[in-house]
Amino acid sequence: MPDRSPVPPAPVVLKGGKLLTITHGVIPNGVLVMHGGKITAVGVAGSVNIPANARVIDVTGMTVYPGLIDSETHLGLIEIEADDATNDLIESSDNIMPHMHVYDAFHAESELIPVTRANGVTNAIVAPASRDTIPGQDLLIQLDGRSAPEMILTRDIAMPLNFTGEQRRNASFEKAKYPQTRMGVVAQLRQAFLDTQEYSRKWHEYEKKSATDKEKDGPPKRDLKLEALAPYLEGTRPIVLAAHEPSDVETIVALANEFKLRFVLNHVTRSQKLMDRIAELKVPVIVGPIYELPKDDQRYDAVYRLPAELHKRGVKIAFASYEAHNSRNLPYAAGYAVAFGLPYDEALKAVTLNAAEIWGVDKQLGSLDAGKTANIVVASGDPLDVKTDVKRVFIQGREIPLDNRQTHLRDQYSR
Repeated sequence: MPDRSPVPPAPVVLKGGKLLTITHGVIPNGVLVMHGGKITAVGVAGSVNIPANARVIDVTGMTVYPGLIDSETHLGLIEIEADDATNDLIESSDNIMPHMHVYDAFHAESELIPVTRANGVTNAIVAPASRDTIPGQDLLIQLDGRSAPEMILTRDIAMPLNFTGEQRRNASFEKAKYPQTRMGVVAQLRQAFLDTQEYSRKWHEYEKKSATDKEKDGPPKRDLKLEALAPYLEGTRPIVLAAHEPSDVETIVALANEFKLRFVLNHVTRSQKLMDRIAELKVPVIVGPIYELPKDDQRYDAVYRLPAELHKRGVKIAFASYEAHNSRNLPYAAGYAVAFGLPYDEALKAVTLNAAEIWGVDKQLGSLDAGKTANIVVASGDPLDVKTDVKRVFIQGREIPLDNRQTHLRDQYSR
């Protein structure tokens, strides 16, 4: 991996562009100042002081917006699907594996990361694959760094809980094992949650003991699975509940409420009949994939209109790519939803500020506001339009080279 350019010692100014601030509208002829990795000023040209020592970049005719956030991807966990040596998507030896940490497998040198950031995606939630009910814990990354520690912003930021039918262990008669049904999956989860509550109770009792009693009795035996589940049962971290069908959504939400879990919904792709019920839950929803065809009994646009229907009911939504190779296409999912009724501003928020709020990083990411991390994209036009070219990307104020494996192949074979 080539050395990164250092954070510029002098301020960098983007002058003359159309600023999509997300939080305070569009500034047609704006100025944005970055320094020390942060946005230090944003405003209309003439109203913002340009430091004398600044590097000024004329972006007249360009559109400037905050770096996009993919709310679920597998970047860094898989490189080539046909090559198992590059695949760390899932530990499938058990159905409940909360003690699997994505940060232990994250591959910072993935060729897919430069490809993705070249289309304006600067941050992402990296999640394991969904074949386990609880496959591990997610992490938040920025798409720049010389190593995994430089790219990882938050370890164990959330835990996926998948309830789509895919998690049943009934693929074949020879390999079938518990749980083979949805009721088995729920029973297994309920037992794991009850065991976690008992485990936490024992540790809390141990912590209250005097030093003498602690030495005499010794600590409870550590259990990595239950230890990993404990913060989610205590509500200090969010669980991402993934379900598609209405019955699955209702079942898994009921279990989450039984244990008073703090959760975000994921997919709900086939749950159009539950839109009002989902709105009553007052939880965010990660939507997608929205390109799926309708079922026989659905309107042709039932899936395409899902983001608009959720927004109409006041539900906060965010988009996700749900994979590694097409994380770069994240903005086009939002653009597609606009074509089916989602207001443009809301679509843009769903890949910027809404995502930042869902993941608790809205003080750092998601909009062009002074004090936030200088993750900035400069493009030739509308960020949600496939015809737009990204011209510059800044991450923490550092301008990122846009060359990547795809541009190298283009250059090699276009000579």
